[in-house]
Amino acid sequence: LAIARQAPVRQTPAPLKKGRKTMQLAMGLLAALLLVAVGPTAAARGTHSSEALANPIRKVVNMLQALQKKVTEEGEKEKELYDKFMCYCKSGGGDLQASISAADAKVPSVTSDIEASEQKLEQTKADLKQAQTDRSAAKSTLAEASAIREKEAAAFAAEKAEYDDTIAAISQAVAALEKGMAGSFLQTRAAQILRQLAMGKQDMLD
Repeated sequence: LAIARQAPVRQTPAPLKKGRKTMQLAMGLLAALLLVAVGPTAAARGTHSSEALANPIRKVVNMLQALQKKVTEEGEKEKELYDKFMCYCKSGGGDLQASISAADAKVPSVTSDIEASEQKLEQTKADLKQAQTDRSAAKSTLAEASAIREKEAAAFAAEKAEYDDTIAAISQAVAALEKGMAGSFLQTRAAQILRQLAMGKQDMLD
């Protein structure tokens, strides 16, 4: 979420402060010059002619005119700087407001993205839990199947051994009969196996 930076507060430009100091200095100098000009005039009243006072007064007027010109020039500079400063404040304020508005416009979208991410996270957690449950069930089923296969394998092995013994007994019986050794064959283990097999088949038929 983009947060608009707060624009730094601009201090009053140095030239403006300087102009104000010049104005204050001019006012102070004006007061001092008036006192200087008026003092001797009052003290010399009746003893000096107006011609004698004209020269100091003219100096005061000239100095005041020079000060007036300087103050006017600095006032114009101050106005120019002030206009620039106000322009900056307006443009800077506009940029700041635009940044704030842009950030405000993004808030709903970002909030929606956060909510969607939270929902996705919850769904992912649920999927993970289900996967863990399925894994446990699969492991249990696999263990069951393995036990059944082992049992079936053992049964098959026993049955195969029985079949192998039966086949071997039949082969021996056939060989004994072909050689005329039926009597001696009946005393062998193969004959016992065939007898048990025959009895088992008979029980099944009954």
